[in-house]
Amino acid sequence: MAFQPKTPSRHRSRSEAKTPLTPSLLTGLNAISFASPTKAGGKGSDLTNPFFTNNVNASRSSSPVKRASGSINVSDSLQKQANTADAANRDEAGSEEVEVATNMDDVAANLDMMSLNTQSSSPGHTARLAAATGVPLNRRILSYHEAPPPSASDSMLSQQRELVRPLYGRPGALPTSTSTSTKTRKISTQPERVLDAPGIVDDFYLNLLSWSCQNVLAVALAESSYVWKADTGEVTQLGEAPEGTYISAVDFANDGNFLGVGVGTGEVELWDVETQKKLRTMTGHSSQVACLSWNQHVLSSGCGDGSIWHHDVRVAKHKVGELLGHQGEVCGLKWRSDGELLASGGNDNVVNVWDGRIGDVGAAGSRGAARWTKRNHTAAVKAVAWCPWQPSLLASGGGTNDATVHIWNTTTGARLHSLTTPSQVTSIQWSPHRKEFLTTHGFPTNALMIHAYPSMERVVEIRDAHDSRVLWSTLSPAGDVVCTGAGDENLKFWRVWEVPKVKKGKEVKEAGRGSTSSNILSIR
Repeated sequence: MAFQPKTPSRHRSRSEAKTPLTPSLLTGLNAISFASPTKAGGKGSDLTNPFFTNNVNASRSSSPVKRASGSINVSDSLQKQANTADAANRDEAGSEEVEVATNMDDVAANLDMMSLNTQSSSPGHTARLAAATGVPLNRRILSYHEAPPPSASDSMLSQQRELVRPLYGRPGALPTSTSTSTKTRKISTQPERVLDAPGIVDDFYLNLLSWSCQNVLAVALAESSYVWKADTGEVTQLGEAPEGTYISAVDFANDGNFLGVGVGTGEVELWDVETQKKLRTMTGHSSQVACLSWNQHVLSSGCGDGSIWHHDVRVAKHKVGELLGHQGEVCGLKWRSDGELLASGGNDNVVNVWDGRIGDVGAAGSRGAARWTKRNHTAAVKAVAWCPWQPSLLASGGGTNDATVHIWNTTTGARLHSLTTPSQVTSIQWSPHRKEFLTTHGFPTNALMIHAYPSMERVVEIRDAHDSRVLWSTLSPAGDVVCTGAGDENLKFWRVWEVPKVKKGKEVKEAGRGSTSSNILSIR
């Protein structure tokens, strides 16, 4: 019987090392070659794995992982023995060959994966690479910029930001009250000038102060009206109301040449400031005229019956429009500077915004409906003011039971901000130079308050500015001084804002604007 060679054992040696394979160990394994079979006494012995061949059967599937390094070398005698066994026992050893090949493919794949694992790489090499590149291992390699230090901890950086802020501002942008320059700004809590105003009527609903663009202040004292020239300190009595009545409202025309005067009996008078003569009296209202506002040649008046009339002072039939939208006395009235909108507030707690286009009073389709009607206030609305640097903003303030300031967007009708104050709001003045506004208040604080916009933060509060409630305020033509009046029969001038510096060529032209340094201490 012919000798049948036995299939060599499929025993596979395993490493007894407990440590993970390093790249140097992998290189050594790839360089190992199998020697010729030997036995004790010079005879052959079993090979660890006889199926390493250079030629793989076509039926064998290719390894999913291809190694780039060298392969394991096999001796000629081992190669010959493997080929002989394969030819003699192809059927018997076919399944075993596929199984061993699959195992070796898995081993090769595992070895390749281990060689790609960053954790098994040399720590020393990684450390040297990080030190050479200067990039920490726990930091991003690519980044846009370093995080800036906080402005509070770097005063120099904060100062530089303030210097370059105008470069990124919108054209004509005003300084805000939250900048560093504002925090160092000092606002005096004492008035610059105090004028005696004996006989001034202590009535919340009246409007008895007005400051013209020619730097002339008009004030109503009981039945008489006076003008005070801030440049010279000269005081002149302009006129008197009919016997038994009083002056309830005053307002200068846009050019400062004419003064509108409202009377408690419902008449509206027109005075020439230069000649100190009354030009005409316009009648028709049924009760006192508590507020007036000019739009070019049209003088609008608010009446105690809730109506608003438009008077064209150039024509004999002066009434050219009537607005009916209030159920109570109209005590706040203000035209926007462009004349497109008119805001009114009344004792019915309502704020109305009217279309500035004035139609024919006698026409059936006369424009008499308000564009916007707001009922958010819970007390009389006397304080209404348009923002000079953002014309769509309107501020309104409520009386004692409300004590709230609302900021409206008159383009969309939306309420943008609300501010609750300690007491009734009697007047509002927007600053033309800063994003701030001033409010005056009655009992119990009798205060002046300056607020930032749009943060609505309180910049300063001057409590007990008067001995009585502060009822009226008016802004100087330069926009730096506010004059306030109260029932304590005093007029006080407060320098709350600064006028921006102008070129030398304009200083002479603007000299005296807003000056309140007169030595006159009494209107009468």
